Amino acid sequence: MLWRHDINTAGTADTAHTADSAHTAGTADAVRELVGALPDSTLVTDPDVLASLGRDDAEWAPAGRPLAAVRAGSAEEVAAVVRACAARRIPVVTRGAGTGLSGGANAVDGCVVLDVSRMNRILEIDTENLLAVVQPGVVNNDLKAAVAEHGLWYPPDPASAPWSTIGGNVSTNAGGLCCLKYGVTRDYVLGLEVVMGGPAGEYGSRVRLGRRTTKGVSGYDLTSLFVGSEGTFGVITEITLRLRPAPVAEPRTVVGAFDSLVAAGAAVALVTRRGLEPAALELLDRACMEAVEDWKHLGIEPGAEAMLLARVDAAGDAGATEAAAIAAAFQEAGALWAEQSTDAVEAEALFDVRRLAYPALERLGPVLTEDLCVPRSAVPGMLATIEEIGRRHGVRIATIAHAGDGNLHPLLITEPGDEAARVAAQAAFEELLGAAIAAGGTVTGEHGVGLLKRGGMRSELGPAVCAVQRAVKRTLDPLDLFNPGKVVGED
Repeated sequence: MLWRHDINTAGTADTAHTADSAHTAGTADAVRELVGALPDSTLVTDPDVLASLGRDDAEWAPAGRPLAAVRAGSAEEVAAVVRACAARRIPVVTRGAGTGLSGGANAVDGCVVLDVSRMNRILEIDTENLLAVVQPGVVNNDLKAAVAEHGLWYPPDPASAPWSTIGGNVSTNAGGLCCLKYGVTRDYVLGLEVVMGGPAGEYGSRVRLGRRTTKGVSGYDLTSLFVGSEGTFGVITEITLRLRPAPVAEPRTVVGAFDSLVAAGAAVALVTRRGLEPAALELLDRACMEAVEDWKHLGIEPGAEAMLLARVDAAGDAGATEAAAIAAAFQEAGALWAEQSTDAVEAEALFDVRRLAYPALERLGPVLTEDLCVPRSAVPGMLATIEEIGRRHGVRIATIAHAGDGNLHPLLITEPGDEAARVAAQAAFEELLGAAIAAGGTVTGEHGVGLLKRGGMRSELGPAVCAVQRAVKRTLDPLDLFNPGKVVGED
């Protein structure tokens, strides 16, 4: 590829030194060219800073060596960076907060990392039309707080909401705790401004997609095409989002404790069969709860192998009836106990345990995070399969899940520096992907394909669909400038 600075290390030490010197000289020349092309930009070239900007939270995904990084402050600057990079065939990898879990924001060799986290302004909150216009670096929870002041609500709430950015959420079509009832990020994106090239004109063209109206079917839905594209079509510089009125009822929480993951999964399936619709239905296993307690000392006493948390936000008698029905389903499925709570502080503390589970487990060692989604009726069987695969490979697996919509997150934990455990975990990871596909599911429900799931995606979709996807990529990005090698890229 044009942007790769490969070094032939098969020769003598002198040859390797000469090649490395040539690489260094070529890098310096390229950086000088970029500085000249972007006089108002601050290029980051410090190796330690580049290393931190060059990868997301997918610890096991490979990352290349970037040429430089730019901390963009405006759409105009993004466009200038893309034009300069396109002229020199330097790939562009966009990042926000770097909270991704699939390697989708990892650098490729010789790229410019385009950091848009400083583009963090909420440009508009339209209370009459229930929408907001934001830059990509706005943090999810900051948007929620801002619209709440107007009696409005932005529902998508990934567990990383206190840190993750809206641009990253859009790029991966993030879900979260409330997506069971209220949908995922795609359901709230009305329009985008993107910097792209290809059929839109020269690279660096700013293009507006979508609309501000509630309905609209003018042409193909290019907005939805960009949602979940992981930065492979262009750079998102502005997002128009649908909002909802803020919930008026104090939510009720139903907690159930179970003596096995499979029993908890059976309770999820029963809730689904009975047509109950909690706003959230989350699962944590004992390992997750113990990790959070050891870290934060919240006074959690698991006393069970798994716990289900259901949130009900229907008002009045309807909410009370639904909460009682969910508790009854938990009990009929074999819960050790099931209780209801209307204490907002207590309820939020329980859901904080769910949000803290991943960072708590990261403290124990390298974590390889799965993101499987299966039909809700298949949840009990898939949970049993996860346990069986973990036992057979000798891999410690902790499980959290957006269980209500079948989105399971087995977390494969290894000891630092244990290469044999790492190999076993990677084998278990790939087997889990196959098991999800066999159950009629998908290899990723919300984290994206990035680098870690490319093989699994090809197995799931088949050659014909993958060929169509590659054709779309080539059409919209003929130079393969934007985040090359990700999603549809070959291993």
